[in-house]
Amino acid sequence: MKDETWLEAFVHELEAAGVGPEDRAGAVVETEGFLSEAGSGAFEQFGSPQEYAAAVATALGQSGRRADPPPGGGDAVVVSGVSKSYRRQVVLREVSVRVGSGEVVVLTGPNGAGKSTLLRLIAGLERPDAGSIDVHGTVGYVPQAGGLDPYLRAEAHFELFGTATGLDRDEARREGNRLARELGWDAGSATVAGELSGGTAQKLSVIAAMLGRPDTLLLDEPYEGMDADSQRRFWALLWAWQDEGRSALVSSHSPGALAKATSVVEIEGLTVR
Repeated sequence: MKDETWLEAFVHELEAAGVGPEDRAGAVVETEGFLSEAGSGAFEQFGSPQEYAAAVATALGQSGRRADPPPGGGDAVVVSGVSKSYRRQVVLREVSVRVGSGEVVVLTGPNGAGKSTLLRLIAGLERPDAGSIDVHGTVGYVPQAGGLDPYLRAEAHFELFGTATGLDRDEARREGNRLARELGWDAGSATVAGELSGGTAQKLSVIAAMLGRPDTLLLDEPYEGMDADSQRRFWALLWAWQDEGRSALVSSHSPGALAKATSVVEIEGLTVR
């Protein structure tokens, strides 16, 4: 199916699902922009137009409006005037971001804008040169790449990450395998992490971050390499997470992510808007 035909069908399906004109136009513009950067076809990226329109409509609500977040009671993450340089290269300059409890906030912007650096700072892996970062509660972090032991199988990762959060080994394996099934993956039959595909390795990283149920997830391009079905499963898992009053800050270029977010923060160059 050609992209032009796919997009026409996508618009029709959005309209049939009750998505309003403004949100419909926004979803199409975001989708076209993503496809122009992705270099692959719409069907390969999103599946059928019917399926993707249904996912967007569900995320927006049948009226085309994003659902209000559940009452969370305060802030999960507050970043105030943070700057960061490496040697003489300025990466972030006076960036401020707020994630409320029970919110899913999407962090977007061009490559090199500092999104990954900001997430690393919030995770406590690095220190800012200026400004402050307040994190309330526990955090689970998924880097854009790495973070896994290439010689360990999935269940060994569940034990390693789970026991670090206070789970015993049996609990960690059970919870890890449950989350894997939610993502459409049989982790028990998996090979060592170093031999997993990129998308499956990302599933393992996401599961590892969720073990122990931290208050906030920091996710850097968390479904890079996942197929369309796995991406939908990922968002369903994240909505269940939000329904419990937990929070997430997600770095993503996906137009589907923008439609699903409680709010969107764009890092443009060295600033936030």
